[in-house]
Amino acid sequence: MKKLALKIDVDTYRGTKLGVPRLIELLRRHRAGASFLFSLGPDHTGRAIKRALRPGFMKKVQRTSVVEHYGITTLLYGTLLPGPDIGRRCADIMRGTRDAGFETAIHCWDHVRWQDGVERADPTWTEIEMRRAHERYAEIFGEDSPGHGAAGWQMNRHALRLTQRLGYHWASDCRGSHPFIPMWEGEIMLCPQLPTTLPTLDELIGADGLTADNVHEHLLRLTAPAACTNQVFTLHAELEGLKLGDTLERLLTGWREQGYELVSMGKLSETLDITRLPRHEMTRGELPGRSGTLMQQGEEYLSSWKEAA
Repeated sequence: MKKLALKIDVDTYRGTKLGVPRLIELLRRHRAGASFLFSLGPDHTGRAIKRALRPGFMKKVQRTSVVEHYGITTLLYGTLLPGPDIGRRCADIMRGTRDAGFETAIHCWDHVRWQDGVERADPTWTEIEMRRAHERYAEIFGEDSPGHGAAGWQMNRHALRLTQRLGYHWASDCRGSHPFIPMWEGEIMLCPQLPTTLPTLDELIGADGLTADNVHEHLLRLTAPAACTNQVFTLHAELEGLKLGDTLERLLTGWREQGYELVSMGKLSETLDITRLPRHEMTRGELPGRSGTLMQQGEEYLSSWKEAA
């Protein structure tokens, strides 16, 4: 059976407190597996206003109704309001997610700080941010995280090295088409990447006549071909866990009807033979519906480890 992994990015305090419990209920009703990737430190969402001058950012804000989805209070965290410590305040919700049978993993420490700072960060800055998240996760769950999914699909060479050094079984830090072993200018990082393969709802809604009521039809067309392989869909607790819950429900029903097994990232990674995964460069580029650049699956370097032997 084809697998479609649901990767849920939990960016904010509001998303953790309100969106996660609703998603758990919805997913259990559909007997769907999923991975919840938590932001574990302070919610500084308000500081994202610095992106206002970035090409395409304000257009995206208008198109995706950011105020409606995130709420005024969240958009003031880190500026006029102190940012709540998500890991401290929501540890019970995070453990409850695990106890409900869902995989949990690391998204980041401070979402805005990572997304806006990691591209040009040095090794020290990068390691401090990743270890903060790594240690907070272990404090909450009593064990290390199985994986890592970067905020905003933003990474650098040092962060990729740390996915290996910190022992993650999988990472989902970029956009692409299929699992691979990442490389950075020829340097191999031995933590397989399971890239997001499908566009997200906030990239689609408001463009080309797509709305919350019909966007599921577009996504289902992308996953419908008989030859379609395993997929990774990223959703957000702040969106699908709240205002876009009905849209997600239609997607889950449609994917079931198409014959997909809805699984966690861990379940998808268990199907992979790491010794046969192709090697691809990690590159940076633009993506329709997103402002700025993000990490993408680049050209294949070697088709498998065996060829290098």
